[in-house]
Amino acid sequence: MPSMQLMNDLRRIDLNLLVILDALLSEQHVTRAAERLHLSQPAVSHALARLRDLLGDPLLVRQGGTLVPTARALELATPLAEALAQVQALLAPNRFDPASAKRRFRVAMSDYSAAIFLPGLVRTLRREAPGIDLQIIQASREGMVDGVLNGDIDLAAGVFPDMPAELRTTPLFEEHYTCLVDRDSLPENAVLDLPTYLSRPHVLLEMRGSGTPEIERALTAIRQRRHVAISLPHWGVAPQLIQGTDLILTVSSRGLLYIDSQHLLAVPPPFHIPAFAFVLAWHARRGGDSGLQWLSERVRGVLK
Repeated sequence: MPSMQLMNDLRRIDLNLLVILDALLSEQHVTRAAERLHLSQPAVSHALARLRDLLGDPLLVRQGGTLVPTARALELATPLAEALAQVQALLAPNRFDPASAKRRFRVAMSDYSAAIFLPGLVRTLRREAPGIDLQIIQASREGMVDGVLNGDIDLAAGVFPDMPAELRTTPLFEEHYTCLVDRDSLPENAVLDLPTYLSRPHVLLEMRGSGTPEIERALTAIRQRRHVAISLPHWGVAPQLIQGTDLILTVSSRGLLYIDSQHLLAVPPPFHIPAFAFVLAWHARRGGDSGLQWLSERVRGVLK
């Protein structure tokens, strides 16, 4: 809970300054914050000077080419994001009109998610809601959850087995794992058996250490381990690493929709890996945001 002193500080600041402060804390860059708010850079710099004077703290200090929030700014960030979200929900009309709406949504997803539904979603937005802007953010699972919790992210698309109570989800689809191998690395009509799977090197997709714990848990359940020869965060290039090698890539099946089937072969894993739900996640405090609800519905519509 914010302190009484913090609440008193916030009461002394007009709403426009709070909006600018929220953008500055998110972007940590005056020019980018100005572009996000459709303001001039001098206007944002002037607002920052007023905020520093009102709060008696520098708020953002320059380190290299970026602005780093002070301890005071970090204390303000979460209650500020929550307060602005509540004000936005309070002032927003009951019915969201996509044709006339002017908003920017911050959506977190991996390049796997982007390949599956982002092109279709963008076409839908340009057709139905040309005033809606998207800021796509890539992060680990933990980073996505933290971003939704602190208000930096409006929607997150992914797999979240351990979801905090403050977050809400809606399922998009059920997914299962598939193994990708070079066609020439398996005999004609052969299946990928467990000894072959364990004896060959693997490509692991992970974002900042998040990895794919479902696969490792499934191997642990049968008391086995695999050798990871290459670990990388890029879904798009991963299938290209398999061609002409003995490597195996074990990934979500929808990530292999556009592989080079002449040289690559998708086969079932030789052991049981449970299916999992791919979901959209948002904060419970945004439950009354009709614009966010509309965007979620469009994501689901694209996937159908």
